[in-house]
Amino acid sequence: MNDKTRQEHQERTQPFDSAGGRQAHDEREHFFNAAKVVAGITLISRVFGLFRDMGITSLGANRLTDAYGLAFQIPNLFRRLFGEGALSSAFVPVFTDTAEKDGFEKASKLLANAMALLAVFLTAVMLVVEIGFVVVALLPGPADRQFLMTLATIMFPYMVAVCLLALGSAALNCRGHFAFPAAAPIIFNIVGIIAAWWIAPILKGNLSGQLVIVAFSVITAGLIQLIAVLWLLRKSGFSIRVRLTPIEPGIKQILKLLMPIVLGLGFLQISELLQTIISWNLTATDLSQNISIFGWVLHKPLTPGVITRVNAARALYQFPMGVLAISLGVAVFPLLTRYAARNDIVNMRDSINRALRLALMEGIATGVGLYILAEPIVKVIYARRNFSPADAAQAAFVLQMYVIGMWAYCAYQILTRAFYSFKDTTTPLRVSCALVVVNLLMLVTMVWIPWLGAGAFGLSTTITFAINAVVLGYLLRKRLGLFGGRKILASVIRGVIATAVMSAVIYLLLLYMKDTRNWIVVLTCVPAGAVVFVGVAWLLGSPEIAEFRGRLLTEEKAT
Repeated sequence: MNDKTRQEHQERTQPFDSAGGRQAHDEREHFFNAAKVVAGITLISRVFGLFRDMGITSLGANRLTDAYGLAFQIPNLFRRLFGEGALSSAFVPVFTDTAEKDGFEKASKLLANAMALLAVFLTAVMLVVEIGFVVVALLPGPADRQFLMTLATIMFPYMVAVCLLALGSAALNCRGHFAFPAAAPIIFNIVGIIAAWWIAPILKGNLSGQLVIVAFSVITAGLIQLIAVLWLLRKSGFSIRVRLTPIEPGIKQILKLLMPIVLGLGFLQISELLQTIISWNLTATDLSQNISIFGWVLHKPLTPGVITRVNAARALYQFPMGVLAISLGVAVFPLLTRYAARNDIVNMRDSINRALRLALMEGIATGVGLYILAEPIVKVIYARRNFSPADAAQAAFVLQMYVIGMWAYCAYQILTRAFYSFKDTTTPLRVSCALVVVNLLMLVTMVWIPWLGAGAFGLSTTITFAINAVVLGYLLRKRLGLFGGRKILASVIRGVIATAVMSAVIYLLLLYMKDTRNWIVVLTCVPAGAVVFVGVAWLLGSPEIAEFRGRLLTEEKAT
């Protein structure tokens, strides 16, 4: 080793030889290891979620189940938006900054104040919206619309519980407690499973009654989750007493950050709700229904059950995204906010680089795998009872259009949190607002294409997220400078090669297993593909495989 090489080696390893550097290293590893814990628990939760969705989807793909799908998406928007990002993204930087500068007691008061104010505000919103739902339900109109409003009225109070749950979970994450916040959805899914699989079937032949039972299970699960998180907060030393006054200084900052994040980080969720509303209105309940546009008379392009089929596809592509990318983003976000609060740009760049490499490798492999195996997977999971194989085949096509952009969804989770760690909510907001318009314009245009149809929901989302990820990556580079683009590119190339080999193996297996039962195909191809991908990536020297295996990366791995 010559003098220059030795000096560069010492410069790279020096931070680990000092007390402060070792502390930063240990802190970083704690949060990246926490991502694995979150991912493991989230995997269990998503499996339970699939069983819940299977029970609901088995009721069939029709106008009534479409009504449930749309009604549930309204409070579920708050779960996904706040439970998986926006509220915690506004609260975590302020809470962390307060804890770092003023101590835990002051931060605990901030949490108590924020939860009390949030509860009052959300309760007021809930009452106003509920009155609106009831009024619309009582107005003369189509029976399907009245049923939609009835279900929405039953489930909307869930948004109060889930928002308070998200705030409490964010505080626990900041204290290094990740287990329950990740496991809370398991409670929700278990209650839903009981309702969909065992209680609702009691009302045989009464589909509307079965859906009402499932709707009541949503608010029941929300209350149980909230009680559990409040108990854990108290056990962790937080004060959970209602504290409306005095208003803590950090509240204003949280509110300032919250609204842009709701639109920015919640782009996917908001777009999905708008897409579902569009699909509800573009569904022809009989062949005589059509739309007049500038003198042109067009038949409505969608058929009853489209919302149920699209929701089935969304659940499957969001399964790996929730287990991998969102778990990684949730666990790493408190770390990024700490580096931002300390203005530690070096460690910030390193952590973003590391998280992006993991997210992109996950996204590329899972996206391609789901694309190839979409139909057998959907049929194994959903094709039962009143959800026919034809419904499953249509849902599989929609899934394929969604997973083309899996890499972008995963990268987006990291890039937005990098901006939010600096308390910059404006940049992602501007990009997302522009792309929401693009997304909806593409949807209402492409949905009329005969071969595409409902697949337009997935394809429009893929295109807009790809643009979003590229733009945010470019803007982040301008802000932080170089954060290891060559290292990310090398990781992507290794991931693409490993994915290509994996794809070839899966296609060969599919040819060999032609006419074999779908469950055998899935049980064979999924693990075989995973083993091949990991094996090839390991042979290519991919450091991300070491991450998955739990080994810490050394600085000599840097390129």
